[in-house]
Amino acid sequence: MGAAIYAVHTGDTAKRRNQSYNVVGLRSKVAAVLGTTADDIRIVDLAVNPLSGKVYLSVARGSGPDANAAILVLDASEELSELSLAGTKLSKAELPNSPKSEQTRRGNRRMMTVTDIAYLDGQVIIAGLSNEEFASKLHYLDFPFREVGSGASVEIFHGAHGKVETRSPIMTFCGYTFEKVPHVMAAYTCTPLVAFPVSDLEPGTKVRGKTVAELGNRNRPLDMFVYRKDGRDYILMANSNRGMMKISLEDIGSNKEITEHVSGGDTAGLPYDTLEDWQGVHQLDRFDEDHALVLIKQADGSVNLLTKQLP
Repeated sequence: MGAAIYAVHTGDTAKRRNQSYNVVGLRSKVAAVLGTTADDIRIVDLAVNPLSGKVYLSVARGSGPDANAAILVLDASEELSELSLAGTKLSKAELPNSPKSEQTRRGNRRMMTVTDIAYLDGQVIIAGLSNEEFASKLHYLDFPFREVGSGASVEIFHGAHGKVETRSPIMTFCGYTFEKVPHVMAAYTCTPLVAFPVSDLEPGTKVRGKTVAELGNRNRPLDMFVYRKDGRDYILMANSNRGMMKISLEDIGSNKEITEHVSGGDTAGLPYDTLEDWQGVHQLDRFDEDHALVLIKQADGSVNLLTKQLP
């Protein structure tokens, strides 16, 4: 709601131990730390410190714009604690031209000011919406934060819809370099995968990405990262309705751009496999060279956190 990005100095510089996680009933454990019930807790995102192996959880207590936020830390012994911000060094970047806070039939667009964030090669990249005509934005900020520009307006050809779109927000993204050019690999609802060269993301510009895959309609991508296995690169992507995808990046440079309607819920572009044994994953991060850390929703609504071998 504050339309700002914060960097928090955690002081977490310890060297990781050989470890893995298998935490059952994570929401209940988070609720116990925050003095509430599991039904009142929503785990928004997770991140792994690649140096220490500690896990950071972004947590909402309550729902909607008035929910209270907290950051929790899970250490190697699987003990949870709240990250105190008292006396902590912070850096803040306010995003310009953010949507107004007002309820619409699709919810409060202010809550889409930031849809995802990543730190890539000394820069912070932020996806979300603005109040401009070309509403979908990618901000590319130096770190430590300096003056924040207007960001790049990004548009895509959405194969499932058969048209160019400028207002659909990026739901999740990651960085990937191919043909010696760093790119943002961005996934949208219903479910195009689009590549944007980072060098094109200058403030005030309008950039059309290259749609490299249509991954199926009636679906929202939830989280993703790139990994390498057996000499080949893949994206691991969690989805709302189409399961966990392992997307091959082997031919991304020569892959034909999607510029025509992909009808009937069909797929096109980069090939992928659906991982049947990764059911219920809704958030994930790279844990180490061989493992992912995943949040898995169970049928009863509880959430487990565990490390899994990369497929």
